[in-house]
Amino acid sequence: MSKRHIEMWENTGFPADSINHSKKRQENGKMPFTYMLQCADGSFYTGWTTDLEARLKVHNEGKGARYTRSRLPVQLVYWETQPGRSEAQRREAFIRKLKRKQKEQLIKSFIAP
Repeated sequence: MSKRHIEMWENTGFPADSINHSKKRQENGKMPFTYMLQCADGSFYTGWTTDLEARLKVHNEGKGARYTRSRLPVQLVYWETQPGRSEAQRREAFIRKLKRKQKEQLIKSFIAP
C-alpha cells in the first residue's frame, strides 16, 4: 500500500493496517475479496467473493444479490484482499455499517493495485 493510500485511509478514521492489498493467497489458491459496487441508482452494495470478475458478471446478469437485481447495472468501485474468508466477511459487515460519507471517503481513497 502506498504512503498516499495510508494517509488517505487514516483520514477516514480507520487504522491503515485494517486494509490488505497483498497478493497472499489462501491454501486453496483463491484469494478472498471484500468489495463495493455502485448501483445505477447511486446506492452502494458491499459483499465478499473469491472471484471478483465472475461475481461482478453475475451481479450484472441479474443473478446476484436481490438488492442489486433492481439496480442494474452495477460498477465495481472498491475492493481489498483479505487473508481468509472469515476476515472478508468481517470486513464486509464493518463496511456495511459505515455511513454513506465514510463509504465515499473509502472509495475516493482507493487506488487500484
